[in-house]
Amino acid sequence: MSPAEKTGALKSAAGFLRSYLLIVLIAVLVVLTAIVEPKFLSGQNMINIMRQFGPLIMVALGMTFVIIGGFIDLSVAGIINLVAVVTISLIQVLGQVPALIVGMALGAACGALNSVVILSSGALTQAEALFMTFGMSTVYSAFALLYSHGSTMHFWDIDKSKSVFEAIGAGKVGPVSVSFLIFLFFLALLWIFQANTTEGRSIRLTGGNKTAAELAGIRIRRSIVVIYTICGFMAGVGAIVLFSRITTAAPVIGANFETNAILSVVVGGTTLKGGKGSVLRTVTGVLLIILMSNCLNLLGVSSYLQVVAKGAILVFAIWLDNRKQA
Repeated sequence: MSPAEKTGALKSAAGFLRSYLLIVLIAVLVVLTAIVEPKFLSGQNMINIMRQFGPLIMVALGMTFVIIGGFIDLSVAGIINLVAVVTISLIQVLGQVPALIVGMALGAACGALNSVVILSSGALTQAEALFMTFGMSTVYSAFALLYSHGSTMHFWDIDKSKSVFEAIGAGKVGPVSVSFLIFLFFLALLWIFQANTTEGRSIRLTGGNKTAAELAGIRIRRSIVVIYTICGFMAGVGAIVLFSRITTAAPVIGANFETNAILSVVVGGTTLKGGKGSVLRTVTGVLLIILMSNCLNLLGVSSYLQVVAKGAILVFAIWLDNRKQA
């Protein structure tokens, strides 16, 4: 190999590490854990990983569109809290299928309300949207507390059939869990929307440069409504998958989901500046974050230190993203 070829190979390797450093580091952690702790590769642990995958990926897929659109959404935790307690309570009143529909519709309505609040206030920057949605999360969580009277709701308190939710939480079709099939369905749907529709491309252009997008004839206000409605709807789906898995709904069930969703999206390669990203890359980010948590649990790392690690990774991911943009 000539000196020029060696230099080119080194530059290519350096560019790869710069672009995928976080993925490489987490992959190294996974390999080390598999060596140190044989339980990591056990079938039961793989099933556990896939169960954890379901709720977070739903929220992260919706968050992907908001971040690609150049915004942020901190209200997903509050939406999860509200959808969870309302949906589980309606099983007794309406039956399971109507309750399921109401829950998803409530999530979409909360997301649409976020967009109305943002647009009516003229908050068209990411920083403004961050604080607006943080306030909306507080509102949704407060409604969840008022609705449930601060109490936890359980499946075993419901007399009517819960077979649909039980299937979502623990059911399987052959070796594949129902929640994983639900994930595949929404992933395919959102990928087609993002890659093959005019509105999906408009969202990317809106996130890249709102002024240029508007001058090009793109209705950015409609794009904002669409991204927040999708995010709210997917947060509602995530809430249903979550309480179906743990068979319990509490008005604080969505705590930290907003942080983990943003972390997953950024680690997956979607830039926080907007305009670039993919739901397919978000899947990689979610899987890496769940694998990291699983590895740290098996290695006996304190849950408090795990929170520190996730925060540090989020800061590092944003720093790395800014360096790449520069």
